Amino acid sequence: MLEEHRLIRALLRQPVDRTPVWIMRQAGRYLPEYREIRRQAKDFLTLCKTPELATQVTLQPLKRYPLDAAIIFSDILTIPDAFQMGLSFEAKEGPCFQKPIICREDIQRLPMLDPEIDLRYVMDAIRMTKQALNQQVPLIGFAGSPWTIATYMIEGGSSKNFSKIKKWMYHDPEGLHQLLAHLAVTITHYCNAQIQAGADVMMIFDTWGGVLSQPDYLAFSLQYMEAILKNCVRFYKGRTIPIILFTKNSEPYLQAMACSGCDALGLDWTTSLDKARKSIGHQVAIQGNLDPAVLYSNPVRIRKEVEKVLQQYGAGTGHIFNLGHGIFPDIDPGHVEVMIEAVHAMSPQYHVV
Repeated sequence: MLEEHRLIRALLRQPVDRTPVWIMRQAGRYLPEYREIRRQAKDFLTLCKTPELATQVTLQPLKRYPLDAAIIFSDILTIPDAFQMGLSFEAKEGPCFQKPIICREDIQRLPMLDPEIDLRYVMDAIRMTKQALNQQVPLIGFAGSPWTIATYMIEGGSSKNFSKIKKWMYHDPEGLHQLLAHLAVTITHYCNAQIQAGADVMMIFDTWGGVLSQPDYLAFSLQYMEAILKNCVRFYKGRTIPIILFTKNSEPYLQAMACSGCDALGLDWTTSLDKARKSIGHQVAIQGNLDPAVLYSNPVRIRKEVEKVLQQYGAGTGHIFNLGHGIFPDIDPGHVEVMIEAVHAMSPQYHVV
């Protein structure tokens, strides 16, 4: 039963035999087998939108490593792509929208999506992956936060200073709130569709919430994630569906995030796990937070850094080992194996009953 799997139990702060481990972006460019399928698909969006290929990519890291979860291969920008905004991925530049949001009329023209129609390829990939996993490990579904998705929709792609969306925030906050509210409803439907398709855990990626001041974070980011959490399916076919919330550079907001209704907070490597646990560990589980750059190091140093993370969290359940952000594409896959083996070897001592 998946409810007894250590990842689900740790997310719900129930006793486990060792610390569960998975990796953000674990299905991706650091694996040579991924790069081979990527060449076959020709482009990234085709890979995402072909359920058979997305399923293969999702399963690839599970064939290499004894991980405690699979995460569906997809992208946080599937929703604005379904809005017909002209999404493409440019080499070395990242995502680009041909038709970004530039005025309130653009917001008013956004449709309300039906995930089983407009994003059917994601649901089909989840269904195929669930069948292939055969209950061995939980499957994580995910979505971007309203604020993070809005940054791409307004900036037209990646940004260094977020000047366009912040101009909206100060010049026309009501218009920006309209966009964020529309996205919150859309993302809620999308998350629920993933759960109904078979996702066992959901994760909301608020990648760019940390660029906001604390009052602006509460008003323009967290309140819309709270709306999603309030309306997400939390029990489905007898299963509890834990939800992980991740905001990069989140330390100033941890108390508020812990009260949002989520089951776990993902922390990046800039936040001390021991301080976070003392502050919020009685409320939610904590995921993280090895610096991804540590995996450039040698095996001895990797093991030492894994030990530091485990020591920082300390004894007891409620910790999910992960990187503090997504794995870098030029990491040696062998170093990932060293990290996972270290978690397996060192973590049981923190879970002695």
